Amino acid sequence: MALPAVLLAGCVQLPPPPGTAADEVRRTWGTPTGTHTLPGGASRLEYATGPYGRTTWMIDLDAAGRVQQARQVLSPETLFALPVGTLDRAALQRELGRPGEVHGVHGGGQTWYWRYETNDCLWLAASITPAGVFSGGAVLVDPACDARSDGFN
Repeated sequence: MALPAVLLAGCVQLPPPPGTAADEVRRTWGTPTGTHTLPGGASRLEYATGPYGRTTWMIDLDAAGRVQQARQVLSPETLFALPVGTLDRAALQRELGRPGEVHGVHGGGQTWYWRYETNDCLWLAASITPAGVFSGGAVLVDPACDARSDGFN
């Protein structure tokens, strides 16, 4: 009975605790998918699993390179807490990580999409104006779920 528990534990990536050195984070988590500059010499390591993954971990490091916090950011709560009209593309990516998909929209804007952990077939969507400013978010049905599964087209 202990063997399955050990095997399952090997599949779960636990967030690094506060105070962990950046070198240890990189040794454990690998190369980040992005690095973002934060105020005061701090930085944020992005670990995105997209385009079909459902998590993006942001690990904030202080100026000395020690973990301050680690959080999984892909959720409706995180998206809807973002200030509309004030974030550019870089700031939006600093908050949610690289999108799983980007689609252009009529008029020159874009919609960015992220899949997230849910029992429903949904994804997060963020609208970007032609000027590159975040203008709002929504939770939509993931079009990948619209594919027929009965073998007929």
